[in-house]
Amino acid sequence: MKFESSFPIWDKLNTDQQARILGSLASHRVKKGAVIHNGSMDCTGLLLVKSGQLRVYILSEEGREITLYRLFELDMCLFSASCMLRSIQFDVTIAAEKDTEFWVVPTEVYKSILEESAPAANYTNELMASRFSDVMWLMEQIMWKSLDRRVAAFLLEEASIEGTDQLKITHETIASHLGSHREVITRMLRYFQNEGMVRLSRGAIEIADADKLEELRDS
Repeated sequence: MKFESSFPIWDKLNTDQQARILGSLASHRVKKGAVIHNGSMDCTGLLLVKSGQLRVYILSEEGREITLYRLFELDMCLFSASCMLRSIQFDVTIAAEKDTEFWVVPTEVYKSILEESAPAANYTNELMASRFSDVMWLMEQIMWKSLDRRVAAFLLEEASIEGTDQLKITHETIASHLGSHREVITRMLRYFQNEGMVRLSRGAIEIADADKLEELRDS
């Protein structure tokens, strides 16, 4: 897979702009759990996922995490280049949920192209609007949906991503995604187990009745 065929507006850039990107482009491979970007790091640049899975999240003052969104193959992240976007006023952390390969376009290179290319500027605005829509959707979930419905939705989403009902995931991990506490998630999952929706074992959760989880999620 080449960057040229993966970057959505590649054909709309001129030859000089394409050359500048390729001349500065960096390819990285990281292991699961690696932190790629956080608020204390220098501005990383524009990320484009080649393979794997990344998680973008924020930390509260108390140190609790909540997932904003995830990045999969051919997804792009601009929050890692937030220093060139004056409207971004919060820090995000980006970590690998799986072994991941990705490209990085340095911030200064991408910023110079934005100033020259209307297609690049339009695409960047559309991408930012899409990501802020994801964040607003998350805020609605937190404000208006009960935790049991959010946990049910998360388990179903995780099963869809992994392609299996046998989820190797800890209660602590779920709590981090949802901005909750491990003890609260454990109580909720035990309730799900008592209702026949899941089966719990050490470090794993099996979805026993997806229909019941979907009914709860959509209630």
